[in-house]
Amino acid sequence: MGYQFRMIAKTLHSLEEVLAKEIQELGATDIEIGRRMVSFVGDKAMLYKANLRLRTALRILKPVYTFKASNPDELYEALSRFDWTTIMTGRQTFSVDTTVYSDDFTHSKYVGYRCKDAIVDFFRAKDGTRPSVRLDNPDIYLNVHIANREVTLSLDSSGESLHKRGYRAVQTDAPINEVLAAGILLMAGWQGETNLIDPMCGSGTFLIEAALIARNIAPGIYRSGFAFERWLDYDAALFDALYNDDSDEREFTHRIYGSDILPHAIEVAKRNVARAGVGRYVELDVMPLQERPQPTEPALIVMNPPYGERLRLTDPEALYAMIGERLKHNFSGCTAWIIAYKTEHFDHIGLRQNRRVELMNGSLECELRGYELFSGKREDYKSRPREPRFPKQRETTSGTTQRQREDRSERPPRSAKPRGEEQKTGRFRSDRPSRGQSTSERKPSSSQSERIGESKHKKGQTLWPSDRFRFKDEEGRERRRPPRQQAFQVFKSEDKQN
Repeated sequence: MGYQFRMIAKTLHSLEEVLAKEIQELGATDIEIGRRMVSFVGDKAMLYKANLRLRTALRILKPVYTFKASNPDELYEALSRFDWTTIMTGRQTFSVDTTVYSDDFTHSKYVGYRCKDAIVDFFRAKDGTRPSVRLDNPDIYLNVHIANREVTLSLDSSGESLHKRGYRAVQTDAPINEVLAAGILLMAGWQGETNLIDPMCGSGTFLIEAALIARNIAPGIYRSGFAFERWLDYDAALFDALYNDDSDEREFTHRIYGSDILPHAIEVAKRNVARAGVGRYVELDVMPLQERPQPTEPALIVMNPPYGERLRLTDPEALYAMIGERLKHNFSGCTAWIIAYKTEHFDHIGLRQNRRVELMNGSLECELRGYELFSGKREDYKSRPREPRFPKQRETTSGTTQRQREDRSERPPRSAKPRGEEQKTGRFRSDRPSRGQSTSERKPSSSQSERIGESKHKKGQTLWPSDRFRFKDEEGRERRRPPRQQAFQVFKSEDKQN
């Protein structure tokens, strides 16, 4: 165990307890829950593991300097006294993210300007170099947090927000945040012990996150990089060992079913599922909820119906009434979790919830509600024992840890070369790009072109309640990283969630 230090994991509203449980399972100590954050203590390996394996964290910060300041000039003086050579060089680029909760500092961007001035002036006086602020992909990500007069300077070890997993090839309108989707699944108790159904799957985020949880695959393996890989004390051998360690992965013997009324959404979901390498566990169909067959065994149902300003609905009342009617009559014995924007949407569902959580989906104040679906009298059903909110992770046996190589997750080692038995066949573990390649530039391999539970929509089929519940169907556009540009100033105010 190496040098221990405190870290801060940022998350979304109402996911703090879920994140704290994840951090505890990683082996961290001195865990403290705050507002949209959880602090903990660990070593360098813990920092690397937190970025790789935490599903509900947005970014991992490492505080390096704390002090008090009552105005921007005092802030500048204190930052000028900090030895910046301990965390960066004068030839590296950097960015500053500022978060201010103080009456003494009324302009967060001006706080960022003074931080930049302090850094530049320090290196100019030290050795004549001048680090530059960079908009895209800087070498060093800095975070300055001000609460009243308490100032904390932190290194951001993640870089881009951790909700950007790297497996999304294209997307539909208003996709759910990956961190939020994983948090909902964990709150629902999902560990892969039943089937899972998402009858309005869109681009497939719930399906992919569910498969990763069921297999216990680290969500960070698809990313093209992390900010800590450019730190002065980066340990490449340690990170490579953690990245390639799949000993905690486990078997998944159930199925994950996704469907959507839009053929374009299913095509997008197929591409994303294939990109994530979990196609063998997922079946996708073009199908409205009304035609979804009744499950043959109890299943977990998760649903993110259309809502909000970006998805235009002509008759939301009828949509949510139909959802309630279908859940009641077609999914008895299952458990359903639905996230929606307005309380009246749940009123139209017409079912009695047994759990409710307030969540933020982007800028929208939403609610997540859980329903235990049953037939007959509620009093008879209430006598059944309830599963714990956060079930313990299933322990793998010696038989599962020695499972065949082809049943393990499909990621490659970080060198993008086969290892072990795979070296003879040249078979890679997934399509993860080489470290220098942008995630969005990956192309599916031939093995990913296989059909994933494909079901063609029959011609002339009537969709109830018609196309009025369709949202705008735009062609997916791949996100590509802009080329490196000349240095110029930018300061982020908050994490993007979508």
